[in-house]
Amino acid sequence: MVILVVAAIMIGVINRSSRRLDLNIEPAGFGRGLLHGALMPMALPNLVIGQNVTIYAPNNTGRHYKLGYTVGVNGCGALFFGMFFWRLTRLRRHLRPDTQVS
Repeated sequence: MVILVVAAIMIGVINRSSRRLDLNIEPAGFGRGLLHGALMPMALPNLVIGQNVTIYAPNNTGRHYKLGYTVGVNGCGALFFGMFFWRLTRLRRHLRPDTQVS
């Protein structure tokens, strides 16, 4: 149930931000690249249900946009996977019996 609620929120956020970002006619720079990169993983639920969302701006400034996009994707991935592996390590420590050598 929680996953469905989170997916619905993600769908709404990415749809709203995608429509808003598409209205801007200026070439996308570092900031929009960073935002597109950070929001790109959230596009998956939209793409799965058949909605077309923008995950990369074709009208961009070149290297600066791509740098921002890369930083956004990697930062989002590091945050997600960092939290995942941190929780996994805590779970393993909790489930492992204490083995003290005297």
